[in-house]
Amino acid sequence: MPEQPMDLDQQTSAVLDAVCEKKGLANHDQAIEWLLRRRLRKGNQGLTGRGRALYPIERKN
Repeated sequence: MPEQPMDLDQQTSAVLDAVCEKKGLANHDQAIEWLLRRRLRKGNQGLTGRGRALYPIERKN
């Protein structure tokens, strides 16, 4: 998946710094991924009433 650079304002950067510190993550990219996965899990749980694992699926050719 191609990466898109993002310009972050001070507030967003501060939130990502706090997530990195709280969750022991190394950088903002990891914090963004963690937040997205959390949001997807919560949204999916709200729709289905169950938790689902989120991980890449490797295709067998």
